[in-house]
Amino acid sequence: MSGHPGNPEPLSPRAKLAVTAGKAAAAVSRAAGRGSGSVIGGRVALKLDPDLLGRLAQHLDVVLVSATNGKTTTTRLIAEALRASGPVVSNALGANMPAGITSALAGGSDARFGVIEVDEKYLAGVARDTTPKAIALLNLSRDQLDRAAETRMLAEKWREGLNGTKAVVIANADDPLIVWAASSSPNVVWVAAGQMWKDDAWSCPACGGVMQRPGDDWFCGECGFRRPAPSWALSGDHVLDPHGSAWPIRLQLPGRANKANAATSAAVAAVFGVPPQVALERMYQVQAVAGRYDVVSFQGRDLRLLLAKNPAGWLETFSLIDGPPAPVILSVNARGADGTDTSWLWDVDYGRLAGHPIMVIGDRKLDLAVRLEVAGVDFRVCETLDEAVAMAPPGQIELIANYTAFQDVRRRVGN
Repeated sequence: MSGHPGNPEPLSPRAKLAVTAGKAAAAVSRAAGRGSGSVIGGRVALKLDPDLLGRLAQHLDVVLVSATNGKTTTTRLIAEALRASGPVVSNALGANMPAGITSALAGGSDARFGVIEVDEKYLAGVARDTTPKAIALLNLSRDQLDRAAETRMLAEKWREGLNGTKAVVIANADDPLIVWAASSSPNVVWVAAGQMWKDDAWSCPACGGVMQRPGDDWFCGECGFRRPAPSWALSGDHVLDPHGSAWPIRLQLPGRANKANAATSAAVAAVFGVPPQVALERMYQVQAVAGRYDVVSFQGRDLRLLLAKNPAGWLETFSLIDGPPAPVILSVNARGADGTDTSWLWDVDYGRLAGHPIMVIGDRKLDLAVRLEVAGVDFRVCETLDEAVAMAPPGQIELIANYTAFQDVRRRVGN
């Protein structure tokens, strides 16, 4: 177990100065209306004390959460579950690179647990700095291709970075890339959390051979790399624990993907001694995560806000929305935080939206319009959210947006 939970060693004068300066920089950023200030605050603090992240984590029992999709939600669910055993500090708003993580931990001197979402590129480094007790790995799929590179390379980087880690790794047995990444770790808890999107895992990450996928199973016919036997599993509306007991999942968050996130979270909570029943009951408290799944009122209409950042995320989101004739607004940007390459739009099956009245907005609305035209679905291009809402026929509007487009919408509707 790392450190002495609840009994932090006093910070050095240099570390104290770094924390104070970081908080001051964050306050200035907030006062200037530039967001939460967590990233700039963390950058300033790390400049003054490059080892600050490790110092701030030393008294915590840390769990790291990384994946392409579901990191922020799973981090929230785990944090809620662990609060059953003591105070938690977490980067709940999704600032998941070292600066944002440092900022979050700077506010957690009284915490026992640190529940930290980590950007995929930084996982190995943050694991080195924070000596986690547990690491949750959910899925890997293509995203931000101009920044994060190819998924198999990322899986390889994780595999090297986690080789021999003392942490318990809680990993999705249904994603071959995750299994490959986790297999270098000596202590892995496998969870059958499912995998709806399979298009990034048809070749074997071990040898490059073609994956065989009979039913829910998978294996490589050439080198024998195969799905491990899970000790936890999502089964309908229940989580099966290692003893075969079924625990009901009751969430306010919609969809199968969030049940999978809850199953993984229950397995993580068990590592820290929180029983499944207690963990799952606590997860029911989570209603929305950084605006995701919120229903907001705007111009006299109800809008449900849904975030989908990449092909795997869009596929899961299509399974959440009300059926036709529910109106749908789609918004796509391609700014730095989204990845500037929009070629991923061609990997999304927009034909699933047939029958919905569709309005298209966002910086890259014309890219999306071409994709919808090819998919053969009807749509209208609108200049603004206001115009799209005004054009939408009656009923709750399903609004699906990628990362910066989602933030634009939240600002406009005052969420």
